[in-house]
Amino acid sequence: MLARDWYYTQRRRLGIDSAVASIGDSHDNSDLRTRAALSMLGVQPGWRVADIGCGNGVLAVEAALMGADVDAIDISPAMLALARIQASDRKVALRTQPAGLLSFAYQPNSYDLIVSEFALHHLPDFWKAVALARIYAALKPGASFYLRDIVFVSMPDGVDRDVEAWADFSIKNHDFDRDSVVTHMRDEYSTFGWVIERMLTDVGFTLVSADYHAPLHGTYLLRKPKPGEQG
Repeated sequence: MLARDWYYTQRRRLGIDSAVASIGDSHDNSDLRTRAALSMLGVQPGWRVADIGCGNGVLAVEAALMGADVDAIDISPAMLALARIQASDRKVALRTQPAGLLSFAYQPNSYDLIVSEFALHHLPDFWKAVALARIYAALKPGASFYLRDIVFVSMPDGVDRDVEAWADFSIKNHDFDRDSVVTHMRDEYSTFGWVIERMLTDVGFTLVSADYHAPLHGTYLLRKPKPGEQG
């Protein structure tokens, strides 16, 4: 897609979101969690898989170890360098692409699985919808999209609870750094879970499951319907 003067530039956000690591995965069990997620998704040898916002490449490498043909995609050159190191250490091949949700290159109907974790919130809501439409177009009919992101599950209560108190309430009893959460709320574009769900289904996805397992986490499993199926 050609960039025009009104087109949103993801790269200008690079480095702003220092909160994601602490909010996204605060425990060092990413290999085990990733392996379990890919097994649940039924990854098969020969599948074409894209990890958009791949970070240090943990999921992309695990998918490659399962025999998938993997595109590791990230706007950060530093993250892609880490992904290549991970792949080299584990002796698997990855294709890396320096791009984001709005700019990754794809052939329509070509992927068996697309995964994106803690990347969508970087985009304002209009551009989230554009990104989701691109992912939908890139997937084969019947294929899956696995999305994890930072979303707000509950809403502030207006005069009964100001934003400061709502932030305290949202992170209570969870292993998040409060300053990072507040920074994220101020500077990032996370939205509500019900907004994400509406975007996903309006694009055409079938919502298989939505899991709000923490105050700031949403995990979604989506399926692109085959011709003749209802979304």
